[in-house]
Amino acid sequence: MNTIDASAIRKLVVACDAGMGSSVMLASTLKGQLKKSGVTVEHTPVVSIPDDADVVICHQGLADRARATAPGTPIVPFQIFLGDPAVTALVKKILMGSGQISG
Repeated sequence: MNTIDASAIRKLVVACDAGMGSSVMLASTLKGQLKKSGVTVEHTPVVSIPDDADVVICHQGLADRARATAPGTPIVPFQIFLGDPAVTALVKKILMGSGQISG
C-alpha cells in the first residue's frame, strides 16, 4: 500500500474508464473544493495516469487498473461519484494539510 502525507499533495488525478460524464463532474467539483489549497486536479483515463500524480481517485471498479498504471501512487477508490465518504475524507485531509493518504 502506498502512502503520502496530505500536505505533500500537489496533483490529484481523477481517473475514469472512458467517459466524459460523472468523473468529469467529480473533477470539476474537486477543483472548486481544492482551489485555495494549491492542489491541481486533473481528469484522465485510467490507462493514462501521469507519472507526476501524487494521488489518484477512481471508481472502485477501476482501482486495480489504476494501481497497475500508477504502481507507486496512492489510489483512493470510491463507490459513488458525488458525496462518497472516501472522497470527502481525502478533501478534508488536503484542506487541513495533515493526515496520511493510503491506497
